[in-house]
Amino acid sequence: MRLLSFEAEAGPRVGAALGDSVVDLAAALAALGGDAAIIPGDMTAFLAHGEAAMVAAARALAFAARPENAALRRPLGEARLLAPVPRPGKILGVGRNYGAHAKEVGGPVQEIPRIFTKPATAVAPPGALVRIPAAVRKPDWEAEIGVVIGRTAREVREADALRHVAGYTLLDDVSAREFQFDVQPPQTSFAKGMDGFCPMGPCIVTPDEAGEPWNLQIRCWLNGELVQEGNTHDLIFPVTTLIAHLSRYMTLEPGDVIATGAPAGSGAFRDPPRWLKSGDRLRIECPRIGVLEHGIA
Repeated sequence: MRLLSFEAEAGPRVGAALGDSVVDLAAALAALGGDAAIIPGDMTAFLAHGEAAMVAAARALAFAARPENAALRRPLGEARLLAPVPRPGKILGVGRNYGAHAKEVGGPVQEIPRIFTKPATAVAPPGALVRIPAAVRKPDWEAEIGVVIGRTAREVREADALRHVAGYTLLDDVSAREFQFDVQPPQTSFAKGMDGFCPMGPCIVTPDEAGEPWNLQIRCWLNGELVQEGNTHDLIFPVTTLIAHLSRYMTLEPGDVIATGAPAGSGAFRDPPRWLKSGDRLRIECPRIGVLEHGIA
């Protein structure tokens, strides 16, 4: 499934993409005669219901796909999409996790993942215009694949890690590089945690549709120019290692997001460096996940 969060007349809803349409899963389940309460309007609450909610959602989507149930579908282009997880409990980022990116940055080889955090207020929906604070002089982009946690994880083994994944999404780890590189001590989480600095979407693609997470291609275009390209087979610490490592120190909960790192090509490491500016447009694409587009205000 391709799970979505969208704004309806009654407030936020959890939906699923069906071709060029979106289905309100709770409404479809109610029409089927099921208990719509298992599909609340908030994605985090939906994921917390676990496997039962996923099964109910799949039933509702199959019901809405029937030709006679066209009324349960609305054009996707008319839906006001929210970030798939509008208010994650935690956004955990991983620095320098692609081999090619680690090479362009330089420095010693990392023995454990380099972790930073982004607050929920950094999340922005697909199509958003990210407003860069006036005082920021070095705003940068980093296209990433996000792992959405679907099941509570604490001290998880790598062999069991993928059982805790609800699906995968795309995000842009926007960063104010002067706070990351030009001050002492570095303030990485602050640099990456400003309002709107985590555009996310367009959906959560469940593992049965996305496939294994070690062969996902990602590309980023800035104003139509290809600026980043990578594949998760270049991750230094793959998804299973990240989940096992993080869950050794903190509980991962449904709706938490792990930003797995960016491939080479972001603005800070170009010669000369290239910073985001008003009017810029970014397009992040993974063939198995979809396309996330946003702009700079």
